[in-house]
Amino acid sequence: MRAQPFKATAADPNARRRLFIYNGGFLKDKRTRRILKLAGYDLRLGLPKEGDLIGVWGHSPTSHRGESVADKRETPIIRIEDAFLRSVLPGRSGSAPIGLSIDHKGMHYDPAQLSDLEDILSHHPLDDTNLMNRARACVARLHEAHLTKYTGFDPTTPCPEPGYVLVLDQTLNDASVLKSKADRSTFLEMLVFAQEEHPGKKVLIKTHPDTLAGHREGYFKPSDVNQNVKFFTNAVSPWTLMEGAAAIYTVSSQLGFEAIFAGHKPRVFGQPFYAGWGLTLDERPVPRRQRQLSRAQLFAAAMILYPKWYDPYRDCLCDLETAIDTLDAQTRAWREDHKGWVASGIRLWKRTPFQRAFGQTLPVMFEDNQGHVEAAISTDRRHMVWASAKDVAVSNYTTYVEDGFLRSKGLGAELVAPLSLVLDDLGIYYDPTRPSRLEELVRMRKILRPDQKQRAERMTAALIQARLSKYNVGSPELVDLPKGHRILVPGQVEDDASILTGTKSVNTNMALLSAARAAHPDAVILYKPHPDVEAGLRKGFVSNEDLAHLCDAVLHKCDPIAAIDVSDEVWTMTSLLGFEALLRGKTVTCLGAPFYAGWGLTRDLGPVPARRSTEIALESLVHAAFIDYPRYFDPITQQPCPAEVVLERLASGKVPKHKPFNRILSKLQGLFASKAYFWRS
Repeated sequence: MRAQPFKATAADPNARRRLFIYNGGFLKDKRTRRILKLAGYDLRLGLPKEGDLIGVWGHSPTSHRGESVADKRETPIIRIEDAFLRSVLPGRSGSAPIGLSIDHKGMHYDPAQLSDLEDILSHHPLDDTNLMNRARACVARLHEAHLTKYTGFDPTTPCPEPGYVLVLDQTLNDASVLKSKADRSTFLEMLVFAQEEHPGKKVLIKTHPDTLAGHREGYFKPSDVNQNVKFFTNAVSPWTLMEGAAAIYTVSSQLGFEAIFAGHKPRVFGQPFYAGWGLTLDERPVPRRQRQLSRAQLFAAAMILYPKWYDPYRDCLCDLETAIDTLDAQTRAWREDHKGWVASGIRLWKRTPFQRAFGQTLPVMFEDNQGHVEAAISTDRRHMVWASAKDVAVSNYTTYVEDGFLRSKGLGAELVAPLSLVLDDLGIYYDPTRPSRLEELVRMRKILRPDQKQRAERMTAALIQARLSKYNVGSPELVDLPKGHRILVPGQVEDDASILTGTKSVNTNMALLSAARAAHPDAVILYKPHPDVEAGLRKGFVSNEDLAHLCDAVLHKCDPIAAIDVSDEVWTMTSLLGFEALLRGKTVTCLGAPFYAGWGLTRDLGPVPARRSTEIALESLVHAAFIDYPRYFDPITQQPCPAEVVLERLASGKVPKHKPFNRILSKLQGLFASKAYFWRS
């Protein structure tokens, strides 16, 4: 379990307090109200009594209303602001925050008085090893995923050639600027220093996201630029931009805070919360700040101990790591989808779930006509194709889409919508004849940070405890099985793309059973037919006469996890059940080349691509296959979500029910298999 955050406020965290508000924004912002309620505050209108509190939004233009009432009635004030990670797009674009700063002493950007954050920075020991490790891990996660306060940018957008000086603009009359007693002249002074201290270097004025979105003006004007000073307005990753900077100048921007974790010692012309701790070059120091802190200590205080983070899927307060999971999932979806998709080879029944999964920014266009596809792509849309679709034109720019490994409660062939889908811009995971994005992710995860290893271990443990598989169907009851060394042989759909591309000499269920029996004549062979084949929906039937010679028991309509549990090892061509067996510590022999073969985890009898020469730990494969590769969709909130949320939904049964119409359609699919193009997976 992750450690619980330190409570910085003087209030009893278990006591509910009445919080009186005088700003309509609190009433309009449902997410802010919910976070405050979970943090122990009941929002009220009217006049406070003894023991009540007044809430104001930072030092906003409306805060004077609450301050006036507080003065007259001698009522304590708490100041509320967005936390330092907020959302994909700015609040003015309609995005809800994932956290709040709730301060009982002051406001973190107001140096005139002590804030709860400064109190933590000044007096908290900040010496707990676990806390410091969490801080370092979270910094690494933010850096790797290119997460910042607002994450609505494409991290692949190129930055200028390294060596420039970065000067950070802010929005006009921003409260953090005003409370630092700064103004336009301060920004101009900063710009002069940047040029004088770095003669001959290019100076880039980084425009604020709210200014780029047209919501608010900045401090710098077009008249401030010259041949060496330019505005930089491209929506790039701040992490990449800061990596290429020779120096960073700021008044009080949050990017100055993030610059510290990008390895800089920023030059600061205001008095933001992160100045004065030995990590910045301060033009106007705050005299009372004398403590020297490490980067990890500063991050732990500001990001772990100070804010209240919110989990929108479980509707509760959470730790920073869970908030990062949320922002990471939502950001990935926006970055991949915001230009829009044109999708080809998508069956009619899948289009509604595809629209929910990929069309939240721009509706997905479903089009198989090559000319129409090219016209849509020319408008900057991306092209996705169902990986096994036939007669669909593809190009070097095509992204392939398939079901993920934790898919649903019910079969795709029975038209149950997926909760996870993978997008692969290189190939597709089940096709070993070409590289895939999953292979790249597996290699990237060869060495895991401790937090990544722990997350993969938690994921594996939760999957095992909940007895989850890809489809989560079948009876868990297995009785009267023969005793002995049991080998589980999972049947597959013989015209499945993973068989057609992933195995050669052994490519039928009969051949697989024969190979297992020949290698282990005295073993107990347990054959589990594929559920789609048992349902009469796909190819791969083995006659009872053949089964009588090749296996000792047939596990009809059996839960795959129950089958794995009663077996000692697994023989497979390319079945995902082999991967699920690996998670549960079973020996797995592969006669094909599934995505999990070739990494030193399986006994490989089939040809495995030479490019899979890296030996990895199981946790690395789990992280790549379950956390990095798929995209997940929460059926409750109807939003992109982390892997753990879908795992919990499946474990609790909070998933979409099988619709009667889909059940009837899937049966028709079995009856009219030759006409199944429109229905089946």
